Amino acid sequence: MVINGVEMRGPAVEDAAGLADVLTRNRAFMAPYEPSRPEVFYTEAGQRARVEDMLGERDAGRLVPYVFTETATGAVVGAMNLGGIARGPLCSGGVGYWVDRAWHGRGLATAGLEELCRTARDELGLHRIEAQTLVDNTASMRVLAKAGFTEIGLAPRYLHIDGAWRDHRLFQRVLHDDPPPPA
Repeated sequence: MVINGVEMRGPAVEDAAGLADVLTRNRAFMAPYEPSRPEVFYTEAGQRARVEDMLGERDAGRLVPYVFTETATGAVVGAMNLGGIARGPLCSGGVGYWVDRAWHGRGLATAGLEELCRTARDELGLHRIEAQTLVDNTASMRVLAKAGFTEIGLAPRYLHIDGAWRDHRLFQRVLHDDPPPPA
């Protein structure tokens, strides 16, 4: 899928260098929103191992990962994933995403969420998607609202972000009300 000159596709091991580059360039910008990471996370080797892990989780049916790459240059400009996929009576998963600071405000995350929700509903048969944001992350809350998510609560001290346990707002998007597939 192409969105405003950016392709949304599954990741490949060959994306490791591009991921390391964009994450390193955005490290200070994303620090208030991200958990503390070891230095290896920002290296090509660290990202190669991370992509390999994601591909294994994808093949096991537990994760649907995506990268955003600029169509003109192939540069990685963001990522999104649907993880924690649960089947049975829950039929749910959780979404995470980030976009290079230089690409903010261009609708990538919103359009990506729409595509992810379509895939979750039509291909995976999931009932709902969950998302969480820091209580002061208004940009992410706007993205979620535009993509049809509604706020469902507050989780005090939910994730350890930027050196402390931080409160998060919880969101969901119900995709359909069909019964779950038989086990």
